[in-house]
Amino acid sequence: MFDTLLIANRGEIACRVIRTAKAMGLRTVAVHSDVDAMAAHVAMADVAVSLGGASPAESYLRGEAIIAAALDVGAQAIHPGYGFLSENPDFVEAVEAAGLVFVGPSARAIRAMGLKDAAKRLMDEAGVPIVPGYLGKDQEPSRLEVEAAAIGYPVLIKAVAGGGGKGMRLVEAPGDFVDALERAKAEARTAFGNDAVLIEKYIQQPRHIEVQVFGDGQRAVHLFERDCSLQRRHQKVIEEAPAPGMTPEMRAAMGAAAVRAAEAIGYKGAGTVEFIVDGSGGLRPDGFWFMEMNTRLQVEHPVTEMVTGVDLVEWQLRVAGGEALPCGQDELTLTGHAFEARLYAEDVPAGFLPATGRLTALSFPEGVRADSGVRAGDEISPHYDPMIAKVIVHGPTRSVALRQLARGLAQTQVAGTVTNLAFLGALAGHKGFARGEVDTGLIARDLDALTASAGDAPLARAQAALVATGLWENATPETGFALWAPLARQVRLAEGDEEYVITLRVHSPDRVEIDAISAERRGGRWYLDGTAAADVSISGDVITVFAGFGRAYRVVDLLARDAAAEAGGGLTLAPMPGRVVSVHVHAGQAVEAGDRLAVLEAMKMEHTLTAARDGVIAEVLVREGDQVEAGAPLIQLEEEEEAAA
Repeated sequence: MFDTLLIANRGEIACRVIRTAKAMGLRTVAVHSDVDAMAAHVAMADVAVSLGGASPAESYLRGEAIIAAALDVGAQAIHPGYGFLSENPDFVEAVEAAGLVFVGPSARAIRAMGLKDAAKRLMDEAGVPIVPGYLGKDQEPSRLEVEAAAIGYPVLIKAVAGGGGKGMRLVEAPGDFVDALERAKAEARTAFGNDAVLIEKYIQQPRHIEVQVFGDGQRAVHLFERDCSLQRRHQKVIEEAPAPGMTPEMRAAMGAAAVRAAEAIGYKGAGTVEFIVDGSGGLRPDGFWFMEMNTRLQVEHPVTEMVTGVDLVEWQLRVAGGEALPCGQDELTLTGHAFEARLYAEDVPAGFLPATGRLTALSFPEGVRADSGVRAGDEISPHYDPMIAKVIVHGPTRSVALRQLARGLAQTQVAGTVTNLAFLGALAGHKGFARGEVDTGLIARDLDALTASAGDAPLARAQAALVATGLWENATPETGFALWAPLARQVRLAEGDEEYVITLRVHSPDRVEIDAISAERRGGRWYLDGTAAADVSISGDVITVFAGFGRAYRVVDLLARDAAAEAGGGLTLAPMPGRVVSVHVHAGQAVEAGDRLAVLEAMKMEHTLTAARDGVIAEVLVREGDQVEAGAPLIQLEEEEEAAA
């Protein structure tokens, strides 16, 4: 067994691996970019090595630099985490060529599952059921169109080298096929450098159920299933184990198929076999088909750990150190139910746009497992995935675990950036989800309700007004003293696009009337209309009240606001730091509201910027390839009077 482990990753997975490695008595080595020099995973590790740069290409994707760092500090093994180099067979070979241990599968196994079409052919040969489809090498549009018709509509076009929903199109009618194929191929070329596609039958009420497998290179076991059907644009949002409605017969069939898949490639370490399941008639042993195999630890692995009691990272390290499988299939048991919700810095009302910002507060309630790679005070960087944490719960039954998830999310406190916390809370309270009626289309069908505004919150706003006027903590005996009437103050607060003028009448240091709400301080704590005040976080002019998943109020400076409004008419600003991928307009061009102006790449996603109103382009202030900061001016429209003239 090795005694020093380098973790070739960052964020919550690096912290997760370091925790288990330290518990096993191993010396841990972190690597980091310049941006991450003060990150949580760096602070946790025994040794830290700088890779330089900021972007992944300049840091965490530099395989040679990572191997050199391992050799320099005396590490004998490298754990890749997930993402970055975790499924790069060339990196695996380079690690082993340097005399180091790669904590994961062989390069051969990764290559076997790296391309969807080849993997499906291999699984078919191994007796693993696959979705009816076309996996051929002939990529002529006419041939693909014929194959789609033979399969029967609706069909899915999927990039062979794809992932994360890129290069994927649903085609419901023959007349839409050619256009969808062109768009899927173009997206695949941009994302993966490979425009080859496969076609498969589209399952009408699909569920995404995956099986956790673990092998030692000779034999494999499965650690039961996870249901990952709650997705948005093919990205998982909430995962659970076991799958709702799972029968012993189907669990046995899926588990056996997953083990066959792992053993067919001599799999070593933790992996996930993903299946698409037809949920229209209940779960049946003949109603699931192989989608793909992820040859690494998955983001959602904690739910499997919670229901099995197995530390999957410990198993990875033990097997990589030369041990056989820690136990046999008959020794594994399934206990209770677990959920995991992915908490992200993202602007849900703006279309789930990834967000940045410095976390001014971050805490989780007792009774939940929170896997996180950031702390209060840390920056959510534009260079990496904006995940804040994974909120994980376990209970004896699904209904109990779901109530624990709802409570855990409601009591999570995060401030300093917009998040999807309220969206997750809405999902946890979704009645259909509570009944186990899950499929991959649930979020899309109910998106409006799930993303609806939380509505007015007069108590939270009144509390923010107390804070904004300094009455929250700093009231003195003379506060509110006036000869003839209570002292009246006004404060203007903004929540999103809404502004409120609030009047406070101070009767004493411990009694304030806030519009129609009575605030009293008893025993050192404020009560508003008899309800105990929530916790707050203050950062600059933003006050976050931790009620209703957190409500952020900005104290409005009228002079600053008016100046900004005067200067900013018709100006398109960068919503976050990023790179200008393309510019689609030129000076003098007429545009209509909603027309595409430019595309900005940030946080591993492309964001289309559109015209806010009809007008004429006065000036394009950036070029393709430019790096811009948040708030940087990109495109200026002519003044409306000038354009009209």
